[in-house]
Amino acid sequence: MRRAFSECLGTFCLVFAGCGAIVIDGVTGGAVGHLGIALTFGLVVMAMIYALGDVSGAHLNPAVTLAFAAAGRLPWREVAPYALGQIAGAFAATGLLAALFPAHATLGATIPFQGLVAQAFFLEVVLSAILMFTILNVSTGAQEKGAMAGVAVGGVIALEALFAGPLCGASMNPARSLAPALLSGETASLWVYLIAPVLGTLLAVPCCRGVHAGACCRLNGNGTCAP
Repeated sequence: MRRAFSECLGTFCLVFAGCGAIVIDGVTGGAVGHLGIALTFGLVVMAMIYALGDVSGAHLNPAVTLAFAAAGRLPWREVAPYALGQIAGAFAATGLLAALFPAHATLGATIPFQGLVAQAFFLEVVLSAILMFTILNVSTGAQEKGAMAGVAVGGVIALEALFAGPLCGASMNPARSLAPALLSGETASLWVYLIAPVLGTLLAVPCCRGVHAGACCRLNGNGTCAP
């Protein structure tokens, strides 16, 4: 329960800051800007890794949690509590944004640019794979912690949001997309942001094993790689 609450709190901060940046950018006529939005997502993830990484690993993302379990780095029984905590945090943050800015149409929902759904889907798969590949290589077990883990993961998120955000939103996170879509009614392309990040993060597991098995193997209790 403590780890699930940690994921709930961390995902709340992620969605409130990241989607909040999108909402405030719209309300203020572009005062935050695309660069500001991308940096906000990267910086809040970095902060949550340093704040919560030693508690739950600061996954903040059901697709990341699922990939950790698929890699043998997290017990499967913990996937559901983690995901429920993450989804609850995302809905709490989006609900607060809706209360603060009731006139905003999308609440930061991820929507493919000009209906380019296929491009958005494949971009989300690749972006999620790159993100998870990075996470697996800078984490210990299922925990994103260490001197540079926050910088590496937050940096990748900001980088991907910078170049891909204008077309697909660079969500890479089903919880981050689910809550704004349902609360704003922007659900037409929601399936892209539920399926593509899961496919991408799972794809990263064999890629990581092929490149750096020691970082991506299933760990024994003594910290060594299992067969």
